[in-house]
Amino acid sequence: MNLRQITIKDQLELKKVYFDSIQSLDEKTYSKEQKRAWSSQAWNNPNFDKSITKGKGWLLSKKGIIIAFATRYPINRIALFYCKGKFQRKGCGSKLLHKLEDEAKKEGLDSLSTEASLISYKLFLKNEWEIIRKEKVIINNIFFERYKMTKNII
Repeated sequence: MNLRQITIKDQLELKKVYFDSIQSLDEKTYSKEQKRAWSSQAWNNPNFDKSITKGKGWLLSKKGIIIAFATRYPINRIALFYCKGKFQRKGCGSKLLHKLEDEAKKEGLDSLSTEASLISYKLFLKNEWEIIRKEKVIINNIFFERYKMTKNII
């Protein structure tokens, strides 16, 4: 796997990874309606584009194909954190998370925060992140639960 910084040219491929990641989730965790509402955010939510164009991010590729990515935007928040379905649970998330944390430390940040899904929060917990609270959000008129999380990185 190759790790490299995200560029603007990656935007369309990142949207495909995002879509694949969400659509591959188990329907015991997220319903078809939730997955449809959530995955549409790649095209309907300007914050998605901002996270890629104004944020700092890294991607993993295999044989030239992007399989996972993560961004910080604003600089102290992990905004996007996604992996294609068939590459999940193979260490991609940990590799990206460690890169984002290391980069933030080098920049002098004290902590990072995120809003983690019902899937990704376990990876964050495994890497010593703390849950601040569980929260409910509405995306395209559909309710979602997620976890507001933080980690001191000093």
